Formats: sequence, C-alpha cells, structure tokens
Amino acid sequence: MQSTPKHQSIWSFRLGVVLLTALSVSLPIALISLAKFLLFVTGLIFLTTNLFTKIQDKNRHSLWSTYVAILIVIVFALSLFWTEVDIDFALKTFVKHAKLLGILLLVFLIRSKREARMAIAVFVLGQVFVLVNSWLLSAGFIAPWITNSQADLGTRYVVFSESYLDQSIMFCATAAVLWHLRSSFMWPRWLAIFMALAALLNVLVLLPGRTGYLAAVAVLSLALMWQMNQRLRLITLAAAPFLIVLGLSLSSGQLHDRIFLAVAEVKSSVNQAETGSSSGWRLNAWKRSIEAISEKPLYGYGVGSWTPAIKRLQGSTATEVFGKGNASNPHQEFLLWGVEMGVGGTLLLLALLLSIAKDARQFTPDIQRATLSVVAVIAVACCFNSALFDDLIGDFLCVCVGLLMALGVQSEHQPRQGVN
Repeated sequence: MQSTPKHQSIWSFRLGVVLLTALSVSLPIALISLAKFLLFVTGLIFLTTNLFTKIQDKNRHSLWSTYVAILIVIVFALSLFWTEVDIDFALKTFVKHAKLLGILLLVFLIRSKREARMAIAVFVLGQVFVLVNSWLLSAGFIAPWITNSQADLGTRYVVFSESYLDQSIMFCATAAVLWHLRSSFMWPRWLAIFMALAALLNVLVLLPGRTGYLAAVAVLSLALMWQMNQRLRLITLAAAPFLIVLGLSLSSGQLHDRIFLAVAEVKSSVNQAETGSSSGWRLNAWKRSIEAISEKPLYGYGVGSWTPAIKRLQGSTATEVFGKGNASNPHQEFLLWGVEMGVGGTLLLLALLLSIAKDARQFTPDIQRATLSVVAVIAVACCFNSALFDDLIGDFLCVCVGLLMALGVQSEHQPRQGVN
C-alpha cells in the first residue's frame, strides 16, 4: 500500500528528530536539551503507535542492552521511595540517569540502514565542525559563536563544552567511529583517517585532560590490537598501553607534566588527606563513597542522595569540600550508582557496558569495533568521572552508542563467537 502524504510527513518528522539529536550533541547544551525532549516525545508517540500495529522489531528485542537499560531505569525509579533528598531534586537526578533510554529510542526510531548511515554522518559532521574550530582556536582564530574564555586553561581550546574534559572524551569516541568506519561509509577513506588522527592529536597535544589521555590510549590500543594477527592480539593489547604512554610522555611535554602532577597529587592526598587538588579531591570522594556503600550495600541511599550521604561522613569540612546543596558527585560513575542503589547499582552499570559489548558481537566487524571502542571510552570515563550522569558528555555518549547500535541492527548481521 502506497504511503499517504500524511504518513510521509510523520516519518519525515521522525527522521528529522533523529538527525537533530545526532547533530545536537556537538552543539551548546540548550540545543541538546531541546533535541532530547523531542526525541523522548517522538519515541513515546511511535512506541505507543507500534502497540496497535503489526510491526515486528525482533532485532531490537534481541538486544541484551534493551533489557538492562530498562531495568536500570526501573531500579532508579524505585529508589525514589527511600531517597534521602527532597522529591524535586530526586526527580531531577532521576531524569539525568534516565537519559540511558535515549539509546533504545534511537535504535527504535531508526528504521533502515540508510537512515542509520545518515544519522552517523550528521553526528560526525557536527564533531568535525567542533574539531576544526578547536584547531582554529589554537591558531588564534576565535569564531563569533565561541563564547568560552580563552584565558582559562579549562576552556582554552574548547568550543561549546564547559571544560576540556567533555571535549576530550567526545573526540576520543569520534576518532574511534571515524577510524573503524573509514572504509565502509560515505566519506573518503583518507579523510576519515585524517580526521581521526586530528581528533586524537587535539586530545593529546592541546587539551590537558588526563581522563582524555587514558581514553585516547584505550582507543589507540584497541585499534592496534585489531590490526594484528589473531594470535598476537592479546599480547598487543597488554603491551600497547604501556608503549603508547611511554612514547607520548617522551614526545609531549604537557602530557609528561600532567602525568607527574597526578602522581604528586595522589602522594600528597595519601599522606595528608589533601582535598584541594583534582586527584586529592577524587580520592577523598571515592573513600567516602566506599564508606557509604558499606553502610547500605543492599539498596543504597536512593537516587540523588550521594551528596548528603557523603557530607555526613565528611563531617565539619563537608561544605568546604563538597560545596553547598546536593549537586556534587564523586567523579566516578560506578561509585555514584553504588551509593544511590547499593552494590547492585555498581553491578548494573557494569552489566550495561557488558551487554552493549555483547550486542556488538552481532554486528559486522567495522561496526562491532567502533562500538566496542566507544564502550571502552565510556568505561575509562566512568572510572574518573560521572560521565553518563553528567549533562552534555552523558548525552553525547548515549547518542553515540545509540547510533552505532542502530547502524549495527540495520546492517547485515554476522553472529560472532568473539571480538573480530
């Protein structure tokens, strides 16, 4: 049956929302919020419509990550009943966690391989725009749409993010997508390789984020591993991080200085319980988080309750260390979920990453490798920041995973016994 103009316009709107979402994560946070709102409203409409049709989504239903993500959101919702913060703040925190559902909505709303490729292309185009602007900043050219203070170390080469952290993680994930899809997409192979290298070089040379360095090392190590013969891959994966870090520290003065600064901060915080430095603050927050988890390991303190639980343990210096109000977080996603939902929360986050990796094994090798590389970036980011929870970077990572999984689902399936 031929589609009516009304149906065509509805489906065009759906695709438009998907493309806007793919582009928005490279733009200011206000546009990300608008696109996310439209994505969830559109997804709700189409999911409701799907209940009254005979459309079958067997491929989507076979994804382990679908069930894990839904379970996570349900558990966070249930924890509203025992949270230790007011309901308004708890609901705001719950919404930040619930952005994970955006992954599933993208997989559902993208209905063909052509649409998935278009969305990935728009996603990459947005990131290339940010990348070019960042390099122009390093040359002294400030475009009129860039409002960050260029005198501040945290925003010197940052385009739309509030700090170097977000942009460095975003560029690492983008580099992985460009590299692994270099031979199977609509862009020239040489251009994809050039942009992937430019993104990683931006992270390692211009931006001072140590989490970004580790994410870049993870992306490079996996890329090297997959270039090797099957028998040499485990050896390469074990040796590559050490060799890459050694080589980069010898060739980059900034990276060398940042590594030794981290070591000095850790030593100082261990000896004197120092919380003024970045590393010292994290170590203290992680210690308090572990103490909080040990008090309520079964069900945690409830969504949004990390700050009051940790402030109580910190004592008289709580406000000085963690600030006023309840908006702080441990800069460690696994511990954040552990305090809010108990040990099961930490295990659920681990299960989410593993389920995405398991789902990726169904995909063709190029999409599989891109997806696994992004999962590695997320894992690294979550070890040193609340990456999925935070605005902008969390939205970016969810959209990136959602687009790759949609592309994998819509492409030819080749079940694998292991990572190719």
